[in-house]
Amino acid sequence: MSNKYFNKAGILIFLFFTSLCLTPSVKAQKAAPQEFKFLEQDITQIQLGYKNGSFTIKELVQSYLDRISQIDQNGPSLHSIIQVNPDALKIAEALDKEMKQGKIRGPLHGIPVLLKDNIDTHDKMATTGGSRALMNSHPLKDSYLAKQLKEAGAIIIGKANLSEWANFRGQLSTSGWSGAGGLTKNPYILNRNSCGSSSGSAVAVSANLTMLAIGTETDGSIVCPSQTNGIVGIKPTVGLVSRSGVIPISFTQDTPGPMARTVRDAAIGLGALVGIDPSDEKTLASKGRFYRDYTQFLKEDGLKGKRIGLYKAPLGINFKVDTLMSKAVSFLKSQGAEVIEVNELSRGKVDSCEMEIMLYEYKDGLNKYFQSLGPAAPVKSIEELIRFNQSDPIELKYFNQSYLERAQKKGNLTDPSYLNALSQLQKGSREEGIDRVMNAENLDAIIAPTGSPAWISDLINGDSFSLASSSPAAQAGYPSITVPMGYIDALPVGISFFGRAWSEPLLLQIAYAYEQGTKHRRAPHFISPE
Repeated sequence: MSNKYFNKAGILIFLFFTSLCLTPSVKAQKAAPQEFKFLEQDITQIQLGYKNGSFTIKELVQSYLDRISQIDQNGPSLHSIIQVNPDALKIAEALDKEMKQGKIRGPLHGIPVLLKDNIDTHDKMATTGGSRALMNSHPLKDSYLAKQLKEAGAIIIGKANLSEWANFRGQLSTSGWSGAGGLTKNPYILNRNSCGSSSGSAVAVSANLTMLAIGTETDGSIVCPSQTNGIVGIKPTVGLVSRSGVIPISFTQDTPGPMARTVRDAAIGLGALVGIDPSDEKTLASKGRFYRDYTQFLKEDGLKGKRIGLYKAPLGINFKVDTLMSKAVSFLKSQGAEVIEVNELSRGKVDSCEMEIMLYEYKDGLNKYFQSLGPAAPVKSIEELIRFNQSDPIELKYFNQSYLERAQKKGNLTDPSYLNALSQLQKGSREEGIDRVMNAENLDAIIAPTGSPAWISDLINGDSFSLASSSPAAQAGYPSITVPMGYIDALPVGISFFGRAWSEPLLLQIAYAYEQGTKHRRAPHFISPE
């Protein structure tokens, strides 16, 4: 759910990208993506195939399971999936039977979905958070969103690998690595990083191992891996999607969201996830603000007449990314949008406040999560988790657990230091941040490059990165959508569209129009460096 940090003028901020854009001499792996019958097909095409009898749900699911075996577990060995649902085919058979009886639950009926492995399911799969400490942890019930997906007819075919503990464990971590699942590879160039923390979710979607995946984000963990792996990712307004049954970092910033190959598929996924969950008080604010069908807002002329702010802070760092961004701005203008430069999006010490809030809320939320697992919980507190990691031969091999240790030392959520940080963060990122800028300039949305191309994975030194634009929306709890913007050599780069709270319909309209007018998405070819 969270991205990496680095020290800049003494302030820890979330960045997650690289300026290493040069691609080595490469060759293609034998497992060519063109061999897959359902390559790059979208949800609408699959539903049409079901309707006209071209294939059954069971046949589709079997094809995806075969591809997971061939490409994720063997061949390029992407390691994007920690575990496959042993009941996937059984569930598919039941949904086929419903379909024959004329019962269609909705657009996700019979659609394979992967969940990031920090999202609870009450089935034969564990929920690990990527940690060896939870390898045998079986939650007592489904997360709220897993329950919603099942009711919508989706088939949860497995759990996706992730940056362990959503990349909020320690310093010098490598995105996409977990003790439970190993290192997730980037499907475009296999020695490149997949970003995180929703690493496996993004890679599996990009490599056509699933139709749809659900990731989670605190700051950058949906949008970064989505852009690094050439897909669409939606980080919703906090409260639009329930967090009940999701291993937490920050009650203030955490949110699940859909990840897909197209804006339309991501919009369909979002519609299945929204709703009020009595167990998550943040969702109460979404009353009257969510839609079951977000595809109604998708318009190819959705850029006409829009006023869009260009957030300049991520520019001037990587000239190759700047070049792509310049082309994107030119396209927006050609479609009738007006683009206004924006230099500043937040005020005050929002970055340091964000870190303070996360440490307090991590302790509170993680301990409550362990309690939710009941008497059989493998670990029952952060304190026990720290001890487990110290005794395990794998967990601390590459990086430490300093964030867990710092969180353990924090007090409760009534501490003045926590309450002060929370007040400063929300004021500086919202009314004096995004809302102030958008109101002053009468903006419909703000754009920025999501990041720069994937760096070479390095388990010794950790991540290498240069630019990101996730923090303004993440700190405010506001929505953000990333869409493929182009490629630097063989590596994808994304553009982010973000804006006010609950503005998903407007952002989807703008993002869809951009996607349809540019169509940058292309399937990866599992290139291996010489």
